[in-house]
Amino acid sequence: MSDQQAELEWRDGMIPVSRRFDDPYFSLQGGLDETRHVFLAGNDLPARFADGFHVAELGFGTGLNFLATLQAWRAAGITGRLHFTSFEAYPMATDDLSQALAPFADVLPVDILTNGVAADDVTLTVIKGDARDTLPMWQGRADAWYLDGFSPAKNPELWNPALMRAVADHTAKGGTAATYTAAGHVRRSLELAGFAVERVTGFGRKRHMTRARLG
Repeated sequence: MSDQQAELEWRDGMIPVSRRFDDPYFSLQGGLDETRHVFLAGNDLPARFADGFHVAELGFGTGLNFLATLQAWRAAGITGRLHFTSFEAYPMATDDLSQALAPFADVLPVDILTNGVAADDVTLTVIKGDARDTLPMWQGRADAWYLDGFSPAKNPELWNPALMRAVADHTAKGGTAATYTAAGHVRRSLELAGFAVERVTGFGRKRHMTRARLG
């Protein structure tokens, strides 16, 4: 299991970029809007939310996806608890996390991550280590997946067919997955894993993204 932390550089003092993968953690055109378009709308959220709904994610990164999901959950007025599990090989140091999330502090419940503020409406679990090792051993099953690894060209191990099969194995019947990438080999891997896959309009300069549903 990896105990390494993320190695970062900063663009404009605001946007964290992974030195290991040479890729930004969120869109240079608007990270929050991208999260809402790709991962929330891509999984038909918040319409599908219900007590006990479970979101799982490949790549926790800055935690932006988690915070946007929690905000949407609360705005929808759902009674009960949201479960959110993320698999992260290279977690950010706390100071870097705080810097990355600072631009969103006025619109998202950032304190939950930066100050460890307790919440009774959500359970967050971050599983550290290589998802190829940790996901097959996970006992959970998700209703919706956020496939948010770095670019498949730069981080191919997070998009391989075996890992997409593990995603499917840990997805509830009728569960969904969404990702910003429309790379052909990613879509084929999802299809081989048993998902019905569609290519839809992407965010910003990305013409297409991928949505998938498990029958």
